Amino acid sequence: MKPRLLLVDDHAGFRSFARALLEAEGYSVVGEAADGASAIRGAERLAPEIVLLDVILPDLDGFEVCERITGKGARPIAVVLTSSRDPAAYRDRLARSSARGFIAKEDLTGAALAALTG
Repeated sequence: MKPRLLLVDDHAGFRSFARALLEAEGYSVVGEAADGASAIRGAERLAPEIVLLDVILPDLDGFEVCERITGKGARPIAVVLTSSRDPAAYRDRLARSSARGFIAKEDLTGAALAALTG
């Protein structure tokens, strides 16, 4: 069975790229969101197993969205944060976060995602 994934990024071009890449590598992309509020609603409604979540969003940052998604219920959701910015800038916040890890957008592959969520 393919892992169910929700893509969250405010750039439609990246969402399109990530969807094509991850579906080709065996993931079932069940939804997309362009902001934090939509991501939270999507995680509740679509019941993904994995959320690929951009750190910089127009309304809430990815760390706040991550905490809201992972703190909501009995069903575990693996959140992986992503950004085009240097991950060193987020090191302290990542260490305190409930996210499974971080993948730079340029390094996104199905294998990289599986290594953090498998």
